Amino acid sequence: MKITEHIKNAKGKTLFSFELLPPIKGQSIQWIYDAIDPLLEFEPPFIDVTSLREDYIYKEQENGLLQKVSYRKRPGTIAICAAIIHKYKIDAVPHLICGGFTKEETENALIDLQFLGIDNVLALRGDARAADNSFVPTKGGHCYATDLIEHIKNHNEGKFLHEDIETFKSDFCIGVAGYPEKHFEAPNLNTDFKFLKKKVEMGAEFIVTQMFFDNQKYFDFVKKCRENDINVPIIPGLKPISTLSQLNVLPKIFHIDLPEPLCDALSHAKNNSEAKEIGTEAMIKQCKELMDFGVPVLHFYTMGRPEQTKQIAKAIF
Repeated sequence: MKITEHIKNAKGKTLFSFELLPPIKGQSIQWIYDAIDPLLEFEPPFIDVTSLREDYIYKEQENGLLQKVSYRKRPGTIAICAAIIHKYKIDAVPHLICGGFTKEETENALIDLQFLGIDNVLALRGDARAADNSFVPTKGGHCYATDLIEHIKNHNEGKFLHEDIETFKSDFCIGVAGYPEKHFEAPNLNTDFKFLKKKVEMGAEFIVTQMFFDNQKYFDFVKKCRENDINVPIIPGLKPISTLSQLNVLPKIFHIDLPEPLCDALSHAKNNSEAKEIGTEAMIKQCKELMDFGVPVLHFYTMGRPEQTKQIAKAIF
């Protein structure tokens, strides 16, 4: 079922969902099941699965020289989605990204997803490789999320990259990312909204936001979207603080602000256990306020660690 249909069928009730990372290469699928099972009691209508581009590692050869090798640390997005829908009968939402994939590989992924009966995809440009200063497109791949959306829409219309033949049509519901605090590469917030509106005009049917900790920024983001005729569901992405280091790491990596009261509370935490408790209570309060606002879904970035999300969900659902 499409995300938009799940939201419509909920008739104003806030739904619960979460995101998973594929396990590190070589780990068992049980890692995924262990991340899902504790959260089933909250009846998630969908679970999304991230996709990470390749990175580079250097291997020393016998002659002492270093060989640059392409390496994908967390493969398996499509296989994990297949496992989720087979084992749990829950809709799986794979991330499709530009970086690390050619157009042909993207098309093959869409074919596989259609075979599996998957109805939703999240179309993203993706992040830069760790070794790169900025995003570098893959040779033969897409450069921007808008290019990826166009590809998916063509697939929905039965148009393949190369074959000029009459073929089947897919019907993927396309989601995209939104940034309440602006994408860090956008020169300003208005420019960011122009690109977001373009994605919706091209066919995006729902938005999932970057994590945020100040609800007012989400409220302002939604208002600005509606003022710009962006009227699709806007799902807030959430991640509770769980360690002291995240006080500095999250703003650096995700280019977000932490509210001053939260920072003050965390500054008095003596250890990670206290920081996690503070983060949990802050997220419960944040979620309750978002539910009062009428958000369609509370979407948690669990990183494969369900315990804290379970504690929060128990307090609000």
